[in-house]
Amino acid sequence: MTSAAWLTIGLFLLTYLGMAAGGVRGLRIDRSWIACCAAVLLLVSGALSMEDAAHHLDPGALLLLLALMLISAQFDFSGVYAWLNRYLTEHAERPAVLLLGVVLLGGLLSAVLVNDIVAFALTPLLCRSLHLRGLEPRPFLLALALSCNAGSAASLIGNPQNILIGQAGALDFWGYVAVAGPPAVAAMAIVYAVIWLQWRHRWGEARPLAADDTPVEHIYGAHSYLKPLLASLALLALFATALPRELSALLIAVLVMVSRRVDSRDYVNKVDWNLLLLFVGLFLVSGAALQLPQLAQGAAWLAEHGLLPQGVISLATSSLLASNLIGNVPFVVLLLGLMPELSHSVLIGLAVMSTLAGNLLLIGSVVNLIVAEGAKRQGVRLGFVDYARSGVPVTLLSMTVAGLWLALGGWLPW
Repeated sequence: MTSAAWLTIGLFLLTYLGMAAGGVRGLRIDRSWIACCAAVLLLVSGALSMEDAAHHLDPGALLLLLALMLISAQFDFSGVYAWLNRYLTEHAERPAVLLLGVVLLGGLLSAVLVNDIVAFALTPLLCRSLHLRGLEPRPFLLALALSCNAGSAASLIGNPQNILIGQAGALDFWGYVAVAGPPAVAAMAIVYAVIWLQWRHRWGEARPLAADDTPVEHIYGAHSYLKPLLASLALLALFATALPRELSALLIAVLVMVSRRVDSRDYVNKVDWNLLLLFVGLFLVSGAALQLPQLAQGAAWLAEHGLLPQGVISLATSSLLASNLIGNVPFVVLLLGLMPELSHSVLIGLAVMSTLAGNLLLIGSVVNLIVAEGAKRQGVRLGFVDYARSGVPVTLLSMTVAGLWLALGGWLPW
């Protein structure tokens, strides 16, 4: 092999080792920086040309993710998140009802918005409200993280890996919902049941709100809630048309950003550029490596001998291992590169399984880390063991239900 090929393979391996480690010890760098740094080194060294780099990028997935982030920002600016959170905390005297509300809120919002943004917006609000009511916040934060992952499995816009899978396979939006929706709803029910059983005697009793603790109405008033609601309905309606999903989302995002109250730059500031950079870096590094004849032949050999996931059991096993080692987004990027001709049924199974597998451990999904870090800033520690105690049973049960649904429904072989 040439020196460029060795460099490409070396940077590819180092990138995915960095995905597994989550960073570099002693340095304040994360997965996104690791992937982008490797991509830059490939470009500077000449191992990857600008023409090939443009070919490896998936502009549709990137634009769709960007547009959904801009639309999600409207929910924050209009006060929808704050209003929903306030409504939930008014039922804090009945923690079981509050828990159900958190599961439904996290799951349903994550089905129509990117789950990372939902978790980022709701975590601090939920922490502050639970602190005011004197309830143990951990079960409700666990419910938020787990339900955001579970609910996002229901649609092709619920999380970054599903966006990528939907774009790569040109999957029908509503056709996917019909298949993935039932196991996603079942997973949300499992989240509620597991956390209720584990925490029902330990979440405490709510104290009444003092008059000065009552949340203030949003400054824009109730009419401002119509804009994000109408934007979401219009987006879902456009997904039923022949217009590409990324263009549908961009159209709605542009219209949403036309505002008399919010500066356009404030919408842009809500975008998770770090996540977009992670996508770009992984596209370039994985694409450069998988275009090498040696790796392409290796991938073909694995596929020929049935060593790449194609059925329920193999998809579930590989998703559990890879999502909790390197993360579900890097796993999906890598697998799509190894198997570019996956059938629609396998892509659907990959979307469902890789999403549900992210609930296993704290490191399995970006959402989990967002909730844990957001809670930490509010003085609440959501530890690895706390998470695993709920995440392991939720994941194993929900993936079993999803596997049975996909296999018995005839969508995937065992």
